[in-house]
Amino acid sequence: MTAEVLKLRPKDLARCAELEQQLFPGDDPWSQDAFAAELAQGHYYVGAYEDELLVGYAGLAVLARPPRAEVEVHTIGVDPAHQGRGIGTALLRALLVRADAYAATTFLEVRTDNEPAIALYRAHGFDVVGVRKRYYQPSGADAFTMRRPARIAEDAG
Repeated sequence: MTAEVLKLRPKDLARCAELEQQLFPGDDPWSQDAFAAELAQGHYYVGAYEDELLVGYAGLAVLARPPRAEVEVHTIGVDPAHQGRGIGTALLRALLVRADAYAATTFLEVRTDNEPAIALYRAHGFDVVGVRKRYYQPSGADAFTMRRPARIAEDAG
């Protein structure tokens, strides 16, 4: 992977929305305003950059702080032209470093038919804990809810 993972820049929110249109055309892709709202709420977002071009993004929300910390992965997206090169892995790892700093249990939803993403999440300690029927709209696709147990940062390596 040659992309550099950094804190998401507000100037790249239009690019995030553009990628959403490519990645999630059958559902309800996030708008630039939706990404701006996520940042305004203080959620943690990172971007993967190649030569200043945003090629991926990921976001994490803190739902509860210690002693029973919980976080939720809100989104991970990688430009289709850059998939299969480890960018999604790098983005997920950046989010998990943040989760581990809180010693937080991490949750996410993923389409039940998204086998590459499910494999990525399993490889990073997530297990399926439930199914949300018709979670994605308007397609009506189902989602798995996945959970990764809390880890302390020193044990995360």
